[in-house]
Amino acid sequence: MSIKGRIIVCRDYDDMSRRAAEFFAEYIRSNSRAVLGLATGSTPVGTYKYLVEEYRAGKLDFSGITTFNLDEYYPMAPDHTQSYRYFMDTNLFDHVNINKANTNVPDGLCADPKAYCEEYDRRIAAAGGIDVQLPGVGKNGHIGFNEPAPYLVGGTHLAELKDDTIAANSRFFDNVADVPRKAITMGIDAIMNAKNVVLLASGKGKHEAIAALLSGVYTTEIPVTLLRAHSGLTVFCDENAYNG
Repeated sequence: MSIKGRIIVCRDYDDMSRRAAEFFAEYIRSNSRAVLGLATGSTPVGTYKYLVEEYRAGKLDFSGITTFNLDEYYPMAPDHTQSYRYFMDTNLFDHVNINKANTNVPDGLCADPKAYCEEYDRRIAAAGGIDVQLPGVGKNGHIGFNEPAPYLVGGTHLAELKDDTIAANSRFFDNVADVPRKAITMGIDAIMNAKNVVLLASGKGKHEAIAALLSGVYTTEIPVTLLRAHSGLTVFCDENAYNG
């Protein structure tokens, strides 16, 4: 493998989710005040499920944990069933003893996105940066909502979503017209500055992105390939994502 980190090929989605959860659980147990960067979408649901199980078994304590989510649709109310705040509450935060005041999800209704994004980056810096970042990867190779482009924005920003990202996310909405065309997303700098990056990929649809990451390509037109330069990268993927 020609990337700086390591790749762990798992049997299937459940095996991938369990092993990724073990990584996070071990980190939380060793650093009770860890700062975690979290992602949404269908891929991390299983990982969050296993973390909840570890908490319910008395094996994890989230009381000192701080979190920063990668992104949020814009505009999007936090109580909307497709908001990422709703997703995080439903899949993780409501089921563990985390202090909600220490959970940060971008405000999908902020009046001044530019000023808000700058403040979000200041909050990450004030927390000491991110210890473990969990980025999502799209079929087109985007991480967070940093879409393929000739150049990428370093800081948190308001991003225009590509048509293929809108089409892929339409499965969560009644129809494609309901999918927001913009999102607030952490920029590439916040992701790359994390001490550790844990990338999850499941299914044949993610094979091209994983193949690009491992191929030697390094391009902003496939943003996930930039992670190859991160020495703290761990990739958990299932056999379908790895082999296609």
